[in-house]
Amino acid sequence: MTPAMRTGPGPSSGTPAPARLLRAVGPPLSSLPLAAAVRGAVALATPLLVGVLTGWVFPSVIAAIGALWAVGQDGSDPYPSRVGRFVALGLSASLGLAGGELALRSGPSAVVTVCLVVAALVAGAIGLRGRIWSVAGMHLLLGVTIGGGIPVPGPWWQAPIALFAGVSFVLVLSSAPWLWQRHHIERAALLAVFRAASTALAAAGTPGAAENRRHLTDALDNAHQAMDRHLTSSRRQPPDARVEPLLRAFRLAVRLGEAVTTLQWEARPLPAVVIRAPLVMSARLLPVRKDGDVPVLPDFGPHSPGLHALAQLSVAADAERVDTALAAPASPRPTRQAHLRYAVLLALCVLAAQVCADLLHSPRAYWLPMTVAFVYKPDFGPVFRRALNRCVGTVVGAAAIGAVSTAVHGTHAIIGVVAFFGALMAVGVRHHYALATTGLTAVVFVLVDLLGDHRALYGARMLDTALAAALVLVVHFVAWPRSAVSRADSRTQAALAAAHRYQDLSPTVGPDRRHALRRAAYRQLADARRAAVHARREPVLRGAEPPDWERAITSAEELCDAVTARALHAAPGPAAQTTVTVASSDAM
Repeated sequence: MTPAMRTGPGPSSGTPAPARLLRAVGPPLSSLPLAAAVRGAVALATPLLVGVLTGWVFPSVIAAIGALWAVGQDGSDPYPSRVGRFVALGLSASLGLAGGELALRSGPSAVVTVCLVVAALVAGAIGLRGRIWSVAGMHLLLGVTIGGGIPVPGPWWQAPIALFAGVSFVLVLSSAPWLWQRHHIERAALLAVFRAASTALAAAGTPGAAENRRHLTDALDNAHQAMDRHLTSSRRQPPDARVEPLLRAFRLAVRLGEAVTTLQWEARPLPAVVIRAPLVMSARLLPVRKDGDVPVLPDFGPHSPGLHALAQLSVAADAERVDTALAAPASPRPTRQAHLRYAVLLALCVLAAQVCADLLHSPRAYWLPMTVAFVYKPDFGPVFRRALNRCVGTVVGAAAIGAVSTAVHGTHAIIGVVAFFGALMAVGVRHHYALATTGLTAVVFVLVDLLGDHRALYGARMLDTALAAALVLVVHFVAWPRSAVSRADSRTQAALAAAHRYQDLSPTVGPDRRHALRRAAYRQLADARRAAVHARREPVLRGAEPPDWERAITSAEELCDAVTARALHAAPGPAAQTTVTVASSDAM
């Protein structure tokens, strides 16, 4: 079997325009992250309350701006990752704010424009290098935008320090649970793998098997990210007693993924005892209470190779150590040309936004370039979808705060409003960009009012946001129309190469290396599928439909499944000889 990638209408072809527009807005809200919402409310209300009580209103508002940006980057990832991201955000935003302030105080508006363009070039040059670099670049530009667009009284160094203090406050709130829940995130990520494995076993022999196996891959990727620091340190020195059970559970989870894939490949329904096996393993490896009853895994009965592998793992759950040394699979990086092109286009968008702001005069001095900085982030998702959500969120946020401001009076009541919209933003960060923008827009209106700008600019801000989004879309889709397509092409090519590498080397390497090859292949296939979804959500020229990446990715996943099954003696030799190809394009 040699499925080749066809070029032609993709899955989205033929979809009515209104349906495609609704899909571009994004999925509906699914669940409420209560802890994050509370952090968002406290993080934004506390600096303002301190400012009101002490009389230091201006520094407290700048601290609240820092907290606002930090809430936008809060997450549920491991605490060391959060610390690195928050520190990068605080330093870059403070540096940008200082530069913007000095440029504004120097006098000529041209100095502010030059400072903005330089910041945009730097932000674009580093923005595609990874999550921390991307966050640092965006907030460097945001800092310059605010510093060059809002006059702040006091010494030039006071506002950057206040901004960093606001970011640090969110860092403390977000990372404080580490003190009493030291490895809660790692444990939760590992438990999610075992739950996903049980769900995947339940789907064996059904049409939903492949999708559930992908969910298992995503859970393993999250667990790998959570455990990566411990995996790296364990290669240098023996882990402490609290980390060893987590390492054992992770290494077993990696082998469990192989067994589950094999059982799914056998394509027959499994008895309940087999479906419960991963949950029993997790209860033995990661018990809730040390003095609780430890469940016993009964015999599976007659073994297929997949069941035999699962039975071996149930025994290994009680072992002292399971050795599977794995490094986190790497994803292909954008090319140097892509970095340069993004830097130039971002700088061009910021320059155009600033020129428009000068032509439209002071009420729009910072909103236009600030919106460009938020919208033009191709590494954060489809540009068209982000621009659309930004416009929707700004309209709703401006309308909401306009309605609230007519009914709410008094400083403390206003702080309560900020807390509400801060919580709304924190929820939106995890679920929907339009919702996050709604909260952010409302909070910014209140903060600007506290800084002394009492003008009602609700309609102007809506128009500014639409103008900035239009600038980004025109520049991006005229100068770089195939960016998302090229990224999907390069990710798919890398994923297919990883799948073939797994196929070629699997018969000749030991179990540890085989697990690493399999993890790298499935991880890159998942990245490629996400890049394909990203590309499908961007507008395309009529008659220039992108390739059918999904078909090639699915074929490569089937290849990896067959290779995995063959490794456990569950497939005949020819089954692992599938070949997949993809038409190449310029790498992003």
